[in-house]
Amino acid sequence: MSSSLTCAGVLWAALSLVCAAASCTGFFMPYWLLGSQLDKPVSFGVFRRCTYPVRQEDQPDSVVMVEQCGRYASFLGIPSLAWKICSVVTGVGCGLLLLVALTAVMGCCVSELVSRTVGRVAGGIQFVGGLLIGSGCALYPLGWNSEEVRQTCNNLSDQFDLGTCQLGWAYYCTGGGAAATMLLCTWLACFAGKKQKQYPY
Repeated sequence: MSSSLTCAGVLWAALSLVCAAASCTGFFMPYWLLGSQLDKPVSFGVFRRCTYPVRQEDQPDSVVMVEQCGRYASFLGIPSLAWKICSVVTGVGCGLLLLVALTAVMGCCVSELVSRTVGRVAGGIQFVGGLLIGSGCALYPLGWNSEEVRQTCNNLSDQFDLGTCQLGWAYYCTGGGAAATMLLCTWLACFAGKKQKQYPY
């Protein structure tokens, strides 16, 4: 089984897979923003949430906190426009990183799959994917003034101001994966493919 990748290309494939996995895991997990409500820990992702208030049917004035994670019932249920845009932009970026990472890993096993030109194009796609994820991370704080977040942060949060809340590990995981992709993977991709053999016809 011959590879179409150079030594730098094998490193690129491995690093691309790690960075894509980090960004995709962070994007899916609901631990971007951490706070508390009614003395219960609450966390938010872009399109998911853990621990949420529910009114009791027999006592409409009382609220209980349901301690489980789930996604919003619909796309329109996401609490702010910024988070809706963030979920789309970050999701597309993660998809691009995953596509290139899987292609790179296949390049380790399939000869003549990744040439120098294909490697450079893949690096460009990774840069765009990392840029989209970075844009999503930059848009996320614009949603901190939504009512759901304010309730969780003691009504002190606002755009780019967390109040009593804090950023969670999933936010850093998503952004870190994108930054490593843009800085390292994009550069390594330029040296990933072997020169194509010239066949005389």
